[in-house]
Amino acid sequence: MQTDYAELHCLSNFSFLRGASHPEELVARAAELGYRALALTDECSVAGVVRAWEACREHGLKLIVGAEFRFGDERLVVLAASRRGYARLCALITLGRRRAEKGRYRLDWADIDDLEDCLLLYRPGDDPAQARRRARALGERFAGRFWLLLERLLGAGDAERFALQRGLAEELGIPAVCGNAVLMHHPSRQRLQDVLTAIRCGVPVPDAGYRLEANAERHLRSQQKLQRLYGAELMRETVRIAERCNFELGELRYEYPSELVPPGRSAGDWLAERVRDGERRRFPDGTPEAVRKQIEHELKLIARLRYEHYFLTIEDIVRFARDQGILCQGRGSAANSVVCYCLHITEVDPREVSLLFERFISAERNEPPDIDVDFEHERREEVIQYIYRRYGRERAGLAATVISYRLRSALRDVGKALGLDGAYLAWLTGKLDRRAGRAAWLEQLRELGGEAPAPRFQLLLELVEEILGFPRHLSQHVGGFVISAGPLSELVPVENAAMKDRSLIQWNKDDLESLGLLKVDVLALGMLTAVRKTLALLGERRGEPFRIQDIPREDPAVYEMLSRADSVGVFQVESRAQMNMLPRLRPRCYYDLVIEVAIVRPGPIQGDMVHPYLKRRDGLEAVSYPSDEVRQVLGRTLGVPIFQEQVIKLAMVAAGFTAGEADQLRRAMAAWRRSGSIARYQQKLVAGLRERGYSAEFAARICRQIEGFGEYGFPESHAASFALLVYVSAWLKCHEPAAFCCSLLNSQPMGFYSPSQLVQDAQRHGVTIRPVDLNASDWDCTLEPDGALRLGFRLVKGLARQAAGRLVAQRPAPGFVSLAEAQRSVRLARNDWDALAAAGALNSLSGHRYQARWELLAANPELALGEARVAEPEAAWLDAPDEQSDLEEDYRHLGLSLGRHPLALLRERGMLGGCLRADELEHCRPGQLVRVAGVVTNRQRPGTASGVTFVTLEDESGQVNLIVWRDTARLQRQALLGARLLKVAGVLEREGAVIHVVAGRLSDISDQWRALSLRSRDFH
Repeated sequence: MQTDYAELHCLSNFSFLRGASHPEELVARAAELGYRALALTDECSVAGVVRAWEACREHGLKLIVGAEFRFGDERLVVLAASRRGYARLCALITLGRRRAEKGRYRLDWADIDDLEDCLLLYRPGDDPAQARRRARALGERFAGRFWLLLERLLGAGDAERFALQRGLAEELGIPAVCGNAVLMHHPSRQRLQDVLTAIRCGVPVPDAGYRLEANAERHLRSQQKLQRLYGAELMRETVRIAERCNFELGELRYEYPSELVPPGRSAGDWLAERVRDGERRRFPDGTPEAVRKQIEHELKLIARLRYEHYFLTIEDIVRFARDQGILCQGRGSAANSVVCYCLHITEVDPREVSLLFERFISAERNEPPDIDVDFEHERREEVIQYIYRRYGRERAGLAATVISYRLRSALRDVGKALGLDGAYLAWLTGKLDRRAGRAAWLEQLRELGGEAPAPRFQLLLELVEEILGFPRHLSQHVGGFVISAGPLSELVPVENAAMKDRSLIQWNKDDLESLGLLKVDVLALGMLTAVRKTLALLGERRGEPFRIQDIPREDPAVYEMLSRADSVGVFQVESRAQMNMLPRLRPRCYYDLVIEVAIVRPGPIQGDMVHPYLKRRDGLEAVSYPSDEVRQVLGRTLGVPIFQEQVIKLAMVAAGFTAGEADQLRRAMAAWRRSGSIARYQQKLVAGLRERGYSAEFAARICRQIEGFGEYGFPESHAASFALLVYVSAWLKCHEPAAFCCSLLNSQPMGFYSPSQLVQDAQRHGVTIRPVDLNASDWDCTLEPDGALRLGFRLVKGLARQAAGRLVAQRPAPGFVSLAEAQRSVRLARNDWDALAAAGALNSLSGHRYQARWELLAANPELALGEARVAEPEAAWLDAPDEQSDLEEDYRHLGLSLGRHPLALLRERGMLGGCLRADELEHCRPGQLVRVAGVVTNRQRPGTASGVTFVTLEDESGQVNLIVWRDTARLQRQALLGARLLKVAGVLEREGAVIHVVAGRLSDISDQWRALSLRSRDFH
């Protein structure tokens, strides 16, 4: 007769580099084996329990939340019996994690005294006397909720150990229970578990010795085998313990801080008052009736769902930032909210776009709102530390990000564990096109093994495939904060982040969403930094503050510039795809920018919405609407659904969906192809459309467009938020190119283009660029009185910022008259002087780099005898470097050059025979065979481009846009991915003002200038 069983000691792969199975695999296997319950007890962690909880709901299996703690060779398993017990468990994990550096924990036995409402299972170590003392003390302290944990792993001495420990339990009168210290769902994972152990210990598998498991017994075993090993009584005890554990993750309830509400006021009243104050500022001439009604609607729904504290918390954070002069802007679905607009969280004027609050908050959806706020990327830390100061590290923490194995890390770690040479692994990695996706990676790897791969290579293949997607460690989310009314550690454990003064929780954003817990996204955006710095420069020049509000709206010159695809450095529209779209769409107003931002996205492209929209915009296709209701929804986008909000509204007005049902439809689109979860909505959608008189063809077309949309569609609110920054940054580029370029350089790293490309673009716009100069530069790039841009010391590679600061502070107003004087006046390390010389920053004193280096080799001017200094020797004058050498050093030590472009030199020397310049392509006809060459500045292969790679080449006259089809890329992968200088033979194509070359033959000509230090910026 089969005895019921619950596994009470089980580790997943969230016990990093120990567990060899995903939580979902363990749950599925336990359900398959007929277990009554499964306890997930990762080591000092609950990082995997939400995934296990979701899987348990799917399989109808009871989940017990617990954790394992190691004290030498002793083990303690703690199980949460109730919500209170769960809070105590989380507090213990937090205590251990916060005491130690990231990724570790430190506890001693005295720390477990406070484990109320928890059940404890103790597995003794190898010292019998220690085991007796420990078991007796724990049994007395936790009487009625303490067991001796007996685990038979069938290693050496297993039977004797089992007998001794069972005897100890009887001797002390302590109940015993069985477990299996599970590390994997199936014994087939033992190979991977060995590799994980070797990775953790930093040794190859053959050298891991006794650190490896003796066998594959630490898996979920069949109940028949368990009964043979333990007997029915120990198995029944597991079920009795499981029945005492009544905590369920769904019980967690989240309360936002309440201190933002003044005493004697309700949260609803206070929020309404804050909104009214903002409303008066946003609408000084009176609030339009429609907007006023929308505010009332939103406030009622917020009160109904009890989200007042959440909105007040976000408003408080944003108000702090604005008080400190930190630019910020809410985006995403929150921009659908007029309440957010009135609270100055978002900047999208409801009078300019079509908002849909239910996209943001819906009663039917029953999940928390998600407000994303972007802050200047260089000052976001001020905001983060404000949150920590206001709420304390005990009540605020960043959400985690699970760092998982991808191709490069999997190959490296598994290969080392198998004893493969590091150089060989680097060669393998270099041969793979890592952008191709998992299946393609693995196929490429198989090809590299040949027709008859060596056994170890075959093992590498299999283990890499298994480990891909395994969690490696926790890192911090880019900005998702969880803030609680009480101690956060009673909700989820908190641990130290790698960065100083930061802490993170053990759950990621998906876990929080699954449990319906609120978070605040405090994100970083480089363009906000660049905009603020540009405004500051303009304010200094004008003698009064210059604000975003002072930028004229709807400037025709800005739209003319964008229509020429002159958008290097402009927010969101500087990628190849956006630059190709700009001349086709030809934006003329703000709402055109909203469409521009949204239309170059996977959803509209996959849903075949781009070409119909452009044809209708150009008058090449008639615009028609099957009803006035559809016209109201799709009128601004010419009958083509481009935004997520339009998907929701269409389902509501044309098919009779409620707001919540329509949003569920949108979410189901994400799984249309994967799971077919859309089926139940599709039938209702089609039936609703047909019932209201729409044709079958219209219904099919809408379904097809929505299917392509999926999760990749852009919400109008999000596009509207981004479009504001598109316009602001475009205006600054158009009218203040020097200040804009200066600020972009001072905000690096950010954006799509390198400093070299930004400088060249500014020069093409008439900006005078002056070099880094010991006597004229500051750390940042600056604007000089005549409007020229002076490059700053920040561009000098190898120069410490503190050294540059001392130099600027001690530099006399007229400047140094000689390098020797500069050395006497400013004490810098030798490597700092060398960096300045290499970058050409001493040229104004020494003439050129060679002379500067020679002078730096002179006797130390600091050597002195009393007040008398050593006489400075008469300088020897060296010949200046030639143009090629200067260019090489510019790129090596600054990353850019103000001299001639490298391609100009190569062309002058006859090394680019037959290659046209970028500006000469303007005069070529479509279909013409052309040859071009240039520096590779960007490679990009979007996920929706059907394997197409877009490459940007740069020569002395501008940029050449290449299209490399999938087969061309596959056959010439090394030239495509490895070349710094690339020559291309291909066919010119022209679409309106957009010119590109479809690549045929790719030739890596980097050898023609080996010493030229160049790096492309590659994007996916």
